[in-house]
Amino acid sequence: MGIFSNILAKLGFGDDKPEVLAEAAPAAVDAPVATAPVAISAIDVVAKLEALASAHAEKLNWKVSIVDLLKLLGLDSSLAVRKELATELGCPAEKMGDSAQMNMWLHKTVLQKLAENGGNIPAELQ
Repeated sequence: MGIFSNILAKLGFGDDKPEVLAEAAPAAVDAPVATAPVAISAIDVVAKLEALASAHAEKLNWKVSIVDLLKLLGLDSSLAVRKELATELGCPAEKMGDSAQMNMWLHKTVLQKLAENGGNIPAELQ
């Protein structure tokens, strides 16, 4: 399991989706009356992160810092782990040599990937 998978898991991506679909399918088959489809809402990433931040002892600026975002999720935020995550997500080689550029790219990309995976991320954070 990759680092990004750990981020998804910490934010609750994938939780309950199979169960919801499994529970909805028999009801739709058993009931001859038309039933409403079961909506799977997007993960409200910002609300989850804000809740974690308010309960965290350290003031973390997760909206701009990949280090703070990882810390907030209880994940290793070391340079080695960030480089591994950057490689996993396809960071351009020219950014990998400069940790500041890599961190900015990584923060933006992680938020974009969360949105692609069903996270509700405001456009200004992507």
